[in-house]
Amino acid sequence: MNTHTNFPGLLEAFFSDRLMQQRQASPNTIASYRDTFRLLLERARHCLKKAPSTLTLDDLNAPFLGAFLDHLEKDRGNSARSRNVRLAAIHSFFRYAALNAPQHSALIQRVLAIPSKRQDSTPIEFLTREEMDALLRVPDQGTWGGRRDRTLLLVAVQTGLRVSELTGLRHQDVILGNGAHIHCRGKGRRERCTPLRKDAITALRAWLKERRGGDADPLFPNAQGRFLSRDGVEYLLAKYVTAARKNCPSLQKKRVSPHVLRHSTAMDLLHHGVDRTVIALWLGHETVNTVQVYLHADLVLKEQALAKTTPLGVKPGRYRPDDQLLAFLKDL
Repeated sequence: MNTHTNFPGLLEAFFSDRLMQQRQASPNTIASYRDTFRLLLERARHCLKKAPSTLTLDDLNAPFLGAFLDHLEKDRGNSARSRNVRLAAIHSFFRYAALNAPQHSALIQRVLAIPSKRQDSTPIEFLTREEMDALLRVPDQGTWGGRRDRTLLLVAVQTGLRVSELTGLRHQDVILGNGAHIHCRGKGRRERCTPLRKDAITALRAWLKERRGGDADPLFPNAQGRFLSRDGVEYLLAKYVTAARKNCPSLQKKRVSPHVLRHSTAMDLLHHGVDRTVIALWLGHETVNTVQVYLHADLVLKEQALAKTTPLGVKPGRYRPDDQLLAFLKDL
C-alpha cells in the first residue's frame, strides 16, 4: 500500500492501515481517536483558516498542538485525564508519521516530547449494598421496559461489566444452569466469564423467556430491538437514581454513572474478603495494581485496620481477669 506523506493521506492511512489492519483496534479506541482528530481539525479550521484537507504536518506543530490542548481544558472544560487521552491519540498518529514521513522528523520529535499533564487523584464513587438495593427496587416490574431495566441493573452491579460490555451482550453470552455465567469480550480483547448469583440467574431466565430472541440478538435491546447505546444506559440510570433518592437519602450527594456501578461491584467484593487478584480477574483489569484504588477509597477497611492498632500512650500487655469466674470463662 502506498502511503501518502501529506497530512490527509497520512491520517487516512493511520486509521485504515495502522489502527484497523495492523493493530485491529477496538471500535471504542477508533471512536476515541476519531473524536480527537475531529476536534483538532475543527480547531485548525478556526485558528488557521484552512480546510482540513489542505492542512500539512507543518501546520500541526508543537506550539499549535499545545494551544489546542489548553483550549480543551480552558474553553471546553475537559479534565486533565481527558486532555491526556487526546494527547495519547495525537502521539500515536505522530509515531506512525515518523515511519512514513521521516523528512518531518524534527517536528515530529517536538510533538512527541509534549508531556502528559499530571492529574489529581480523587476518591472513587461507589454505592453501598443498601443503595444498590434501593436502586433495584425502582424499575416497574409491571412493564416490559421496567423488567428489562431491573435485569440490566442487577447484572451490572453483580458482574461489574463496563457499559460497553453490558450493552454489547447477546443472548448467546448468557449461560445458565450449572456454572451459570456471562461471557464477554472486554477491553484489550480479553475474554472472560463472570459467574452469576441465584437472583441474577432467576431474573435472566425470566427475561430470556420473555425476550424470545435469537442467539445473536441483543440481550438488552432498545424499543426498536437494537443494541442500547451508552447514552441510553446513562439516561435510564439517571432516571432510576433520581427516583431512588426519595427513599435513600445517602444517594442525594452521589453522582451515579454506569462506571460507578462497576466500582460498586469491586467494593462489594472487597468487603466480602475477596482477594485483589480475583477482583482484577473479575473486572477484566490488566494488572492487580489497578485494584489498589479501591483499598484507598474505602473508609470501612481503613477503620478496620485502625481498630487493630494500639492507641498511643497505652502500655502493652496481656489481659488478666481479676475475677475467678472471668478466669474460668477465659480458660474455656
